[in-house]
Amino acid sequence: MRTMTIGTVARHAGVGVETIRFYEKKGLIARPRKPLKGFRDYPADTVTRIRFIRQAQAFGFSLAEITELLSLRADPRADCADVRARAAVKLNEVKRKIQGLERMAEVIERLVAACRGQGPVDGCAILDAFAADDPGDKPGSHRKEKRNHG
Repeated sequence: MRTMTIGTVARHAGVGVETIRFYEKKGLIARPRKPLKGFRDYPADTVTRIRFIRQAQAFGFSLAEITELLSLRADPRADCADVRARAAVKLNEVKRKIQGLERMAEVIERLVAACRGQGPVDGCAILDAFAADDPGDKPGSHRKEKRNHG
């Protein structure tokens, strides 16, 4: 089995050495024993494992979820249905986030449309909406009343 130093693994996996140390600390990859002389030697499959972790993160899986996926991958008794179930849960979560982002975009769109885009910020529809109890209400509906202190 070919081995590599941490720097070589990092280069091949496209990550920094700090990322590898972080993954070691989180238990996502094994930390090799330090020899009496020289550097730790990482097995070549560490690169594949790190790429797996990075790809799963890119798809929105948390490190805890990735740990579960890695466990399933290593378990000869695991069934593809287990992986599919976790992916289905993630898919639903992503769809909920998208719906939330679409709602946010609609509110921000209304706020931008209500903003005069000039003049003093006192009475700005956007800032007023952010200060309101419910920024989703009509822009400008919660304008602060000016007080006369005189």
